[in-house]
Amino acid sequence: MSGRVLAASRVAPGAGGGGRLRARANAAAALGTGLITVYLSLLVLLPIAAIVAKSAGAGPAAFWNAITAREAVAAIKLTLLVSLAVAAVNAVLGTVLAWVLVRDRFPGRRIVDAVIDLPFVLPTIIAGIALLALYGPKKPVGIDISFTVAGIVMALLFVTLPFVVRSVQPVLMALDRSSEEAATSLGAGPWTVFRRIIAPAIAPAVVSGAALSFARAVGEFGSIVLISGALPFKTELASVYIFGQIESDNVAGAASVSALLLAIALLVLLGLRLLAARAQAP
Repeated sequence: MSGRVLAASRVAPGAGGGGRLRARANAAAALGTGLITVYLSLLVLLPIAAIVAKSAGAGPAAFWNAITAREAVAAIKLTLLVSLAVAAVNAVLGTVLAWVLVRDRFPGRRIVDAVIDLPFVLPTIIAGIALLALYGPKKPVGIDISFTVAGIVMALLFVTLPFVVRSVQPVLMALDRSSEEAATSLGAGPWTVFRRIIAPAIAPAVVSGAALSFARAVGEFGSIVLISGALPFKTELASVYIFGQIESDNVAGAASVSALLLAIALLVLLGLRLLAARAQAP
């Protein structure tokens, strides 16, 4: 009997220690969750809630009038169209660029790899000035795309360049090439190998990078404010239109258009995320 009591006394501290460790782990997890919630609330949720509240403050009629104004509709439509076009171009050319950087070896490859990150650190207004100087009215290259949709697309392609490349590049680097070699040895051509083996593996990364490109293009302001010219019904994007409404002291109208654009962008991003998840599913 005394032996059993002694054994129980020896096991009990260990059991209690394990319980305390689990309690500490749970407390740490709860603390981390709380900190993340507060951080996201301060940076994301509260500003979005403020925009929605401001847009609804003047009433449903004012909100509807603000988002159905001809100039607002034209700006939102142009923004979504050019953003989708930029995301599609980045999905193709960004994948090609990532492939070249991973699979090919050429002089200056490291320099090219570093230049891709330049839009991350360069103020976007500088990109607009550079494009305006290169392709503006006093163009040295003989091409004038200032105040045109082509100029807007060029500026947005510049600022969104890294997203698909940096999403696809690590996936290609981690891809096991033995399956490609096996398929090639069995007589499969390069296109078949890419379509059957490589494309399914990198598809989620491509879609994710395209979604980031779309989101950045929708909210871009600095690089397009100069090159676009902000011509109503022609080259005026939603971000520039919203800025103009704020300058005109129509804060409620600007908030209404912002809320609508936010909702549309969120729906598009969710759709792209669903496509990425479906492509990743076996």
